[in-house]
Amino acid sequence: MRFTDRTDAGRQLAERLRHLRSERPVVLGLPRGGVPVAFEVAAALGAPLDVILVRKLGVPFHRELGFGAIGEGGVKVVREDIVRMSRVDEDDLAEVERSEEAVLAEQARSFRGGRPRIPLDGRTAVVVDDGIATGSTASAACRVARAQGAARVVLAVPVAPPDAVAVLTAEVDELVCPFTPAVFSAVGEWYRDFSQTADEEVVELLRRNRATVRSGNGDADGNSPDHSIPVEVPVEGGAFTLTGDLALPAGAPGIVVFAHGSGSSRTSPRNRAVAQALNAAGLGTLLFDLLTPQEESDRANVFAIEPLARRLAQVSQWLRRESLPLCYFGASTGAAAALWAAADDSDIAAVVSRGGRPDLAGPQLGRVRAPTLLIVGGRDETVLDLNREAAQQLRCEHRLTVVPGATHLFEEPGALDAVAELARDWFTSHLAPSAPAARAA
Repeated sequence: MRFTDRTDAGRQLAERLRHLRSERPVVLGLPRGGVPVAFEVAAALGAPLDVILVRKLGVPFHRELGFGAIGEGGVKVVREDIVRMSRVDEDDLAEVERSEEAVLAEQARSFRGGRPRIPLDGRTAVVVDDGIATGSTASAACRVARAQGAARVVLAVPVAPPDAVAVLTAEVDELVCPFTPAVFSAVGEWYRDFSQTADEEVVELLRRNRATVRSGNGDADGNSPDHSIPVEVPVEGGAFTLTGDLALPAGAPGIVVFAHGSGSSRTSPRNRAVAQALNAAGLGTLLFDLLTPQEESDRANVFAIEPLARRLAQVSQWLRRESLPLCYFGASTGAAAALWAAADDSDIAAVVSRGGRPDLAGPQLGRVRAPTLLIVGGRDETVLDLNREAAQQLRCEHRLTVVPGATHLFEEPGALDAVAELARDWFTSHLAPSAPAARAA
């Protein structure tokens, strides 16, 4: 078994954990890579999501050798046998602890933005990571969760070696691991995409979970509002496929195809947040990776707008089997690819660009016929100037909307929500329920 990415792993893991929903658990992701997995688990359980922050305490002259771990709230787990064996002065050990406490506090501020951690007193804590190699970090996290008051501790990971599972099973109330390969060298080998998780993605996933739990948007079974299904889209004449996530609400008047920008992917928390808002409005969405992992390794491919536009057109042709009008939502360089593809396809119903680089579509801008909305952050001054220049070249119905106070990634409070509302209104106004279905050529 290989997982497509952490989102796929989280969804598969969540299926093994649904029996915990009645326990009203708190899901705790180990940053950074464990958080995207934990997000899917929390969505399935209708549970709040938090990070569990652990810092290993390493012996001063041999930092790889841990004599314990610390967590938030003054929690400390110490291996007395290692302390005795190391024969290290107590003052030196105290200095290690102070140093790691400072790092712990900074991580808490970074990930939570000053909000307190979710209390675990009397709750079931589900500790989630993207996999286990040796198990030392997971063990420390589970001990910290117990020390913070959790009544039950469940450790859940998609993949781990059998020997680590055997050891950790004795340390927790329940261990769930669907895949335990006998030959194991590293967690990443069991993922097709094991790219690094950025701090901003951790922050965004925590925000999305808070919004979902606060609004009660989970259904009676604890499912997330994200009802997308994985799809494999054939391209280049069927020579290979691209991985995507397709959501198609009943009665959808059209499908919005997302074209992500450089350095991003279909797992982008920003694009997924917008997609969920569109799904809530009844629109279908397709998030997919424009390039294969091998192609993405060559940075030149990420900025090759014309080939990206051709790839987007191939995906659109495949998607027309749904007999629904298509729209494009492009971010950064993906916006240029979307506009280039729309210039060659008169059946595209509408285009929205978020923080995009429409200027990279060059002379193709004058050929676009689809109504186009350009959304730019007010503090993204360079990109705003480029969008103003591009708007002057558009000959279709178009609008340039500035989100006040927003920077390029729309990370400010409420900025991404504004983008989602603008995109929703633009697409729905250009996708009348009675609009004729687009047909394959």
